[in-house]
Amino acid sequence: MTKEAVAKMIDHTQLSAVATRADIEKLCAEAKTHGFASVCVNPVYVPFAASLLSGSEVKVCTVIGFPLGADATEDKAAQAANSVEKGADEVDMVIDIGAAKEGRFDDVERDIFYVVQAAHTVGKSMHKNPVVKVILETCYLTDEEIVRTSKCAKIAGADFVKTSTGFATPKDADGKSLPNGASVHAVKLMRETVGDSMGVKASGGIRSAQTAREMIEAGASRLGTSSGVSIVEGW
Repeated sequence: MTKEAVAKMIDHTQLSAVATRADIEKLCAEAKTHGFASVCVNPVYVPFAASLLSGSEVKVCTVIGFPLGADATEDKAAQAANSVEKGADEVDMVIDIGAAKEGRFDDVERDIFYVVQAAHTVGKSMHKNPVVKVILETCYLTDEEIVRTSKCAKIAGADFVKTSTGFATPKDADGKSLPNGASVHAVKLMRETVGDSMGVKASGGIRSAQTAREMIEAGASRLGTSSGVSIVEGW
């Protein structure tokens, strides 16, 4: 795989709570220089990023219900619709993780469905087709829950399943912190579940060309990372 092909798989990400307009300007400039798939920014920066990337092939991605997934469905749907209206081409939503842990997969599917519908309805009115990615937050889920939530995303009409926010704080029984990002195992499981009809985005902890390669080989078709520049330069 060429360096250019890898670049087109990267969502160049800046989701820090203290991100400034200068940070977003830098992010967008790097994305244009390297030909990344998108920049992923918090909703407040969607209009600004869209203005900076106007006329380029780089898409604007934002996050919905981030990072906990615990917003009411109607709030997630409204945020998705507003973000698309303001210039987002792609939205990455976090599932209702608590519902998944309780086995309420009908509620998980419903939550995703309404976000997908909201994004697509506004997109259609603007003559564009926004992409919806569904963040499972796999570090909190069992293998069975990863399979079930991936199926929910597929049935609900989403375009991608995504591993992680990178902001989760899983701990073991002794209170020791556990990994919170993408894993090869989770990516393989998600790809096996959704098949070739959906994208799989690996996100969280992808900081090197070697890790990026492992995720792609496991089945990832998109990579969410704040290390896009060093990844393509090291490819």
